[in-house]
Amino acid sequence: MTMPVKPAMTFPTLESLKAASPAEQARRGYADTLREILQQPDTWRDTASRLVDAGARGMLGELLATPPQNIVLTGSGSSVYVGECLAPVLQAGLGIPAQAIAAGTLLTHRRGTLPHGRGLLVSIARSGDSPESASVVDQVLEAEPAYRHLVVTCNVQGQLATRYRHEPRVHVLQLSPRTNDRSLVMTSSFTNLVLGGTGLLQAHAGNTDAGLADLAANIATHLFERHGDALAREGAGDFDAALYLGSGAAFGAAREAALKMLEMSGGAVSAMCETYLGLRHGPMSWLDRPCPVVAFLSSVPAVRAYELDLLREIARKKLGGVRIVVGEAIPADVIGPGDVAVELPGFSQLDEAQQAMVHVVAGQLLALFRCLSLGQQPDAPSQGVLTRVVEAFAIHGAEKGA
Repeated sequence: MTMPVKPAMTFPTLESLKAASPAEQARRGYADTLREILQQPDTWRDTASRLVDAGARGMLGELLATPPQNIVLTGSGSSVYVGECLAPVLQAGLGIPAQAIAAGTLLTHRRGTLPHGRGLLVSIARSGDSPESASVVDQVLEAEPAYRHLVVTCNVQGQLATRYRHEPRVHVLQLSPRTNDRSLVMTSSFTNLVLGGTGLLQAHAGNTDAGLADLAANIATHLFERHGDALAREGAGDFDAALYLGSGAAFGAAREAALKMLEMSGGAVSAMCETYLGLRHGPMSWLDRPCPVVAFLSSVPAVRAYELDLLREIARKKLGGVRIVVGEAIPADVIGPGDVAVELPGFSQLDEAQQAMVHVVAGQLLALFRCLSLGQQPDAPSQGVLTRVVEAFAIHGAEKGA
């Protein structure tokens, strides 16, 4: 008996999305998100040129001339994940303790979380208009006068960029207006904010070479051209949960990629992120379902060894669903039938922060295609629930114990 042949599953591709007319892209609600994802290589080159500009380099160098005792990176939502991508890289490169703390946490528990002394607070924001953003800077300016402040923002007209023009302790690094994403979800704004934060490393090292950012841009272009269809196919699959894995700076990337999936699917896909070594301590039980496992691979041999061991264990135990592994020189034995190897030549030459930027791009594409397959609109998912800038809410005075 001849079995009927199932028709091949059709799914949108990057080329088909780009080929649609502007009116059709707007009708389907993806025009802004698609443009902002695809503009990242070009905008990274622009941000890199801004970082090597004498004015920006001098300003960032001045902040480090008297080294701070600690660096705190803050923001809300995606912006604090930018800080998580940057903190381990800055601490390793500058030799200064660095940590990411959510703006909301600083607002409610500053005394229990913000290190006292001569610090540098790096406020990261797409718009700079979220209610807690300026409120945190206001409170730290008053309560910790020894702190200096760096604002990294995409919006020249936002509160963070304009409110402190006459405050000598606050310095602003302004990114291109193109990076001030119009879509509800942050895409090019996220990766450019990560790149902008690495300006502290360049200023410290006296580096005026934008070559690594150019290499990252070329790798992201390769990702679009070589792996876009594979990510589109997996995004069109039938799943309602996804797991993202990362180590070090890539854990910040995993957090952001998970948020992109949650946001763009309008909550239809539950997304979890974890470190590779943390997965064994309970969260592995979550893989009792056929959900994609998106693995961001490190280029550091010792770290990578732990990561590959974990991927092999997942395969041996037959946990989860398709594995989407992103990195360079991906071993064949961690890619099973139906899995996806997003192989990126040259990736290991990037520093950890720029690797995280490229990892996030893969997560953005997967979320974009999952969103479209669910009939949602990436530019404005979760209608009536989320807004591009968090709506104003009451800011309460700091408690004595906060």
